[in-house]
Amino acid sequence: MNAHRRGRARRLVALIRKESFQIVRDPSSILIALVLPLILLFLFGYGVSLDTTRTRVGLVLEETTPVTLDLAASFQNSRYFDVTVGRDRREFAEDLVESRIGGILVIPGGFTADLTAARHPVVQVIVDGADPNTASFVQNYAAGTVSTWEAQRAAERALTATPLGVQQRFWFNPELKSRYFLVPGSISIVMTLVGTLLTSMVIAREWERGTMEAMMATPVTAWELLAGKIVPYFLLGLGSMSLCVVLAVLLFDVPFRGSILALYALSAAFLMPALGQGFLISAVTKNQFLASQLALLSGFLPSFLLSGFIFEINSMPLVIQYVSLIVPARYLIPSLQSVFLAGDIWPMFLRSILILVGFGVVLFAVAIRKTAKRIA
Repeated sequence: MNAHRRGRARRLVALIRKESFQIVRDPSSILIALVLPLILLFLFGYGVSLDTTRTRVGLVLEETTPVTLDLAASFQNSRYFDVTVGRDRREFAEDLVESRIGGILVIPGGFTADLTAARHPVVQVIVDGADPNTASFVQNYAAGTVSTWEAQRAAERALTATPLGVQQRFWFNPELKSRYFLVPGSISIVMTLVGTLLTSMVIAREWERGTMEAMMATPVTAWELLAGKIVPYFLLGLGSMSLCVVLAVLLFDVPFRGSILALYALSAAFLMPALGQGFLISAVTKNQFLASQLALLSGFLPSFLLSGFIFEINSMPLVIQYVSLIVPARYLIPSLQSVFLAGDIWPMFLRSILILVGFGVVLFAVAIRKTAKRIA
């Protein structure tokens, strides 16, 4: 029995060494595992921003009085707007049509007289409905700027009808920097690429070359074959994740308030379904090109679009929300963001880990079945 176990251990170590050497010799593996994650991290860290600040707008003053100039100064001093002042809305019409500005704010003639007579003057906000996000932002912050100006004016005049104020506090990300949740979220995309795309391509390549059949003709068992293939890519995925975390903290100044244990536990659990999916794709297709396309369609795109990374899941149609339940990245991304920004929340982490491990067990079981390995 001991000799049998030692033989299995030697076979497993040999398979892991063989796969590790193949990773080192394969330029595409290094590209996907190390270079592509860096490109994605720099892209999401520097090139992509959801911070709604300094939106360019045109401000039309149809009358010039101390009151309208004071209101205009409130817009100009706002950190949310980059204001260009004009006298006629037609000056900005072409800029709005060509998306050079996000909106036109009009302080109409007669504004001061209406305000003095308590006739509820209005500020007109003209936005481009083709971009709903920017349009909503301009409308909301224009209304907020007017309300703040009105409250300050009332306080200065010591009016008895003091408006109700709202004190806002933002936990974990006080400055609302989108980089703080985009960079941790991008780490899950990196692990998806390393786990699913790289694994599916490399193993499919062995099916194409016939080396997989040669290994299956040896005394290697199905589970030994699986472990020998998966362990190097599992370690490679953790290494790629570690590199991204170091860059996120040191280069992008993303706070890391959780523990290393939670980070690696979540990442290891996520790599199980990612690697299992890649192994299953390669076993079904046995073709590199087809495997890469299926990995992108079934792994990368759902992780990017249906995980809550960019788009809020609750705003999706109900059917799509149900589909997102089988996307592993949906359970990793909120947990990773919590590790970085909030700290260790183990009840949340344990739930995600159990779901991810369950996905992995199912995918590995199906992948083993599809390899059609028969043990004599």
